[in-house]
Amino acid sequence: MLKFLPCCLLSLWLTGMAAFAAAGTDNTYLLGPDSASHPGVPKGKVIGPTALPSNIFTNTTRDYWVYVPAQYNPTNPACLMVFQDGFAYVDTTTANAEFFVPYVFDNLIYRREMPVTIGVFINAGHNPNNPNQKEPSYADWGDRVANRGSEYNTMDDKYARMIIEELMPVLAKQYNISPDPENHGIVGASSGAICAFTVAWQRPDQFRKVISSIGTFTGRGAAYPDMIRTNAPKPIRVFLCDGVNDMANRGIRNGQYDPTRDWHAQNIRMMEAFTAQKYDVNFVWGIGTHSHRQAGAIMPEMLRWLWRDYPRIDDPKDNSNRVLFVPPGYTPETNAPPANPSR
Repeated sequence: MLKFLPCCLLSLWLTGMAAFAAAGTDNTYLLGPDSASHPGVPKGKVIGPTALPSNIFTNTTRDYWVYVPAQYNPTNPACLMVFQDGFAYVDTTTANAEFFVPYVFDNLIYRREMPVTIGVFINAGHNPNNPNQKEPSYADWGDRVANRGSEYNTMDDKYARMIIEELMPVLAKQYNISPDPENHGIVGASSGAICAFTVAWQRPDQFRKVISSIGTFTGRGAAYPDMIRTNAPKPIRVFLCDGVNDMANRGIRNGQYDPTRDWHAQNIRMMEAFTAQKYDVNFVWGIGTHSHRQAGAIMPEMLRWLWRDYPRIDDPKDNSNRVLFVPPGYTPETNAPPANPSR
């Protein structure tokens, strides 16, 4: 029957079928047990949302949530991880949830596979006095209703200053967070990924660990591979995650292929630049689209790799660092978890 379709309709049909087939590859990425809540595992608390106004991004405010591990002890400095598009990473309750980061933190901290870490999940900013702008959500993803595009995709130090000069002082008043930049990580996907890397690139004195999934190193961000190659290496550890079906169609303009508009090609260029400059870099190329499914599935492994060498005691006469990390006074009865995620 296809031969009876007009050429334009046939082209649209084929394009749609290709997109459907590519999107189906995302469904092969399934969450594992580390992304679920389990009985007996001490459960951290999620506090928020709390509004953070900004003077650096004038007339904006943004919501953020704070995850506090059950093992957090105010007398001991905790590590810190900041997640862009925070509402998506902190979610453990809705049908849209794909990362379940609080559960992942619970499980990995319990097994001592990552350090005691405060997680901060922060949204892009919006102008609360502008009726056309509102807090980002699944229904209105970032750029459509907020300042996500201008905050996340700009390669200057403005967003880093907001995190370091406005967010972190607020956190420091409430929690004992390590001042060591080796103990600070930052995470993002798509535009949030280039944003996360830009913070570390601009301020490695504050952030040295980065997770980037489906990173938008296109457009202005296409300059990063050459910048990495032509600047002295910075003390940054980076994990890149992307899929071969990640918006490659964006590389076509006026019938010509432009690699600077191909998401996956640009992520490969980032990896090659990091490798050439001998950065501490790891990467996984999957078969997914511009989707969070692969990153959600491998988030536990990315975190293990990122924190693989955090300082640990290994005294053969002291077994305290080789058993499950249970806070003093903890009992499963006082820490009953909710139901496991559906995926």
